[in-house]
Amino acid sequence: MYRYDNYDQTLVDERVTQFRDQMTRYLDGRLGEEEFRPLRLQNGLYIQKYAPMLRIAIPYGMLSSDQLRRLASIARRYDRGYGHFSTRQNLQLNWPAIETVPDILGELAEVQMHAIQTSGNCIRNTTSDQFAGIAADEVEDPRPWCELIRQWSTLHPEFAFLPRKFKIAVTGASSDRAAIQVHDIGLRLWRDDEGEVRVRVLAGGGLGRTPMIGDVVRDDLPWKHLLTYLEACVRVYNQFGRRDNKFKARIKILVKALGIEEFRRRVDAEWEHLKDGPQTLTPAAVEAAKTHFPEPERRPVSDEAIAAYEQQRQEDRALARFVTNNVTDHKVAGYKAVTLSLKRRELAPGDVTSDQMEAVADLAERFSFGEVRVTHEQNLVLSDVPVDQMVALWQALDELGMANPTVGTLNDIICCPGGDFCGLANAVSIPIAQALQERFEDLDFLYDLGPLDLNISGCMNACGHHHVGHIGILGVDKKGEEYYQVSLGGNSTDDASLGKILGPSFYREDVPDVIDKVLKVYVESRHADERFLDTYRRIGIKPFKERVYA
Repeated sequence: MYRYDNYDQTLVDERVTQFRDQMTRYLDGRLGEEEFRPLRLQNGLYIQKYAPMLRIAIPYGMLSSDQLRRLASIARRYDRGYGHFSTRQNLQLNWPAIETVPDILGELAEVQMHAIQTSGNCIRNTTSDQFAGIAADEVEDPRPWCELIRQWSTLHPEFAFLPRKFKIAVTGASSDRAAIQVHDIGLRLWRDDEGEVRVRVLAGGGLGRTPMIGDVVRDDLPWKHLLTYLEACVRVYNQFGRRDNKFKARIKILVKALGIEEFRRRVDAEWEHLKDGPQTLTPAAVEAAKTHFPEPERRPVSDEAIAAYEQQRQEDRALARFVTNNVTDHKVAGYKAVTLSLKRRELAPGDVTSDQMEAVADLAERFSFGEVRVTHEQNLVLSDVPVDQMVALWQALDELGMANPTVGTLNDIICCPGGDFCGLANAVSIPIAQALQERFEDLDFLYDLGPLDLNISGCMNACGHHHVGHIGILGVDKKGEEYYQVSLGGNSTDDASLGKILGPSFYREDVPDVIDKVLKVYVESRHADERFLDTYRRIGIKPFKERVYA
């Protein structure tokens, strides 16, 4: 994974020193709230419902075991002994004392981490496929390209105060696991007939109050122009994006207002000033980035060991369930990627304790070259597990409560912190997730349903990505009371779609019954081997609505 050079380390260290001075002046009363607000936001510091919240950057979702241990230590010393992994592959601390944040940032800098641009109206943390570099269906490893984007966008002087926050996602696989169609900019790496890397650029996607699917701005951008073209896109947004209304300030509103043809024309016009300029990528620059992501020294796994693993899987039903749901194919024979579930009723989805973080760091060193990935679905991944060590890893995960064989099922819920923490939330979301996990905990039932995404947001900001859940749940406020709106048919993968609202909202206690009725319509209506989304798209929303509101 990427390691800082002297330039990186100096930049992050100096940023810590700068913010420490800003914090001191704020606490002394020499900086007012309005002056301090943009300074703290661009260092990841929010003021939430009950306490500050610090969002720590995990670029493209990659962590070393040392970094994970430091996060565990920070959560224990400065917070309440746990952290929350978000859908943007970051870690959030929900209870740090505001005066301790410079010390936290200092400790992060010691292990090549920071919180720069994890909030504020700037280019946020670039996200990618959690299986980048090891996926069997990968055309091009997106991690070096993500790193180049990170270096270009970090503290970019022109883009420090955009009309609104700006998010970029990158995939290099044939299957989109990075949700590129619902980002401000989505990038898909592909290869032409000569084997050259090209980039499909999408713009204007996003969720929130006005959800939209992105449009293709350019389908075949040569790789060397990636940064200059991105610069042109963000310049057009910075110049023409609305600043008079924060609810209409995202790039998706600009693209919709102009139309994709006019937006493309303006980007191309701006690009004329940038194309072939100093930011044009060279083969040397790309190769330098790729050297930071070398292949680990994987030992060969014998055919006999692979056969023994398959035999164990056939003979042990519990192991088979775990492998089917939590284990993903790898590009190297004899290796697998293993997803560690962070979904259990004792903790909110995405939450992990300091003890668990330290234990996972140990497992990463023992089984996966000291590397951990954070997923869009709020789980963790060990990316390089030899199959002859799978049983030992599975048993260790079971002791940690992270072997739940439910990844990709109804119980693998994406969920924002909601009203329990967030000052913007209209309703709680964590108790809804826990109630649904309790109601639908039978594994045979979950497996019979097949893959199913259920996403929960506590407000229209859609941090839980409810718009693209096969089933989405949104907390709404009606005259001071919490209600929940259900939508169906969303999807964040290649055939992306936005869910349609089922109808009037429901009381909190009614939500499990509503979801139960939705699932019964699916089970009764599906064809053989048909998934929920396929059934919904075939029969439409009407049968679900009739059952729920009967």
